[in-house]
Amino acid sequence: MQIILFGAPGVGKGTQAKILSQKFNIKHISTGDILRDSVARKTELGLAAKEVMNRGDLVSDSLMGGLVKETLENMDYKNGFILDGFPRTIEQCNIMDSIFEELSITNPFFIILEADSNIIVSRLTQRRFCNKCETIVNLNDIPDVNTCPNCGAVNSFIERKDDNIEVVKKRLNIYQETTLPVVDYYKKKYKVAILNGTDPVERVTENIINELVTV
Repeated sequence: MQIILFGAPGVGKGTQAKILSQKFNIKHISTGDILRDSVARKTELGLAAKEVMNRGDLVSDSLMGGLVKETLENMDYKNGFILDGFPRTIEQCNIMDSIFEELSITNPFFIILEADSNIIVSRLTQRRFCNKCETIVNLNDIPDVNTCPNCGAVNSFIERKDDNIEVVKKRLNIYQETTLPVVDYYKKKYKVAILNGTDPVERVTENIINELVTV
């Protein structure tokens, strides 16, 4: 089972990827996590990526492709994997096709989560990151906006630079311009399911599973 998750920033790709990874015992590959890890370790590529992400731009196709390929080559994905955050451009599609061919991945399943842009802006501008336990929360969804519901830390929430409103709007524009053509590209090659990402998390998961059983 090889699943590729698409959707605009803040639509819930990461949340669904983690749920599906646990449910089906498959590896979750998040390009965002890969990049943030490189940034945290202050590697040369990580520092370059940090500057790009802080502007709300996309890192280079060659960098993302290399990271994804390296990750797949160095992991056990016999049961499958779920990839979230790649490909995002037509050039990345070409890179992904080459990776699939080299690694004999022949039947990936594409899931697209859709959401209204106003909802996405609201979600992302209210998103916070706990600097103690690294839990990501939405201030609209927790009873105490000063206390982490996971570890109990007080005043530990920070806003990622790429979640401020101007950067969010820029990220959405980039998605419309560069990533939507990717969806059309893969519709011609593989099975693609389009689902409402603004439904409750449990319902989105159920809808994804219903699509997967038909594969």
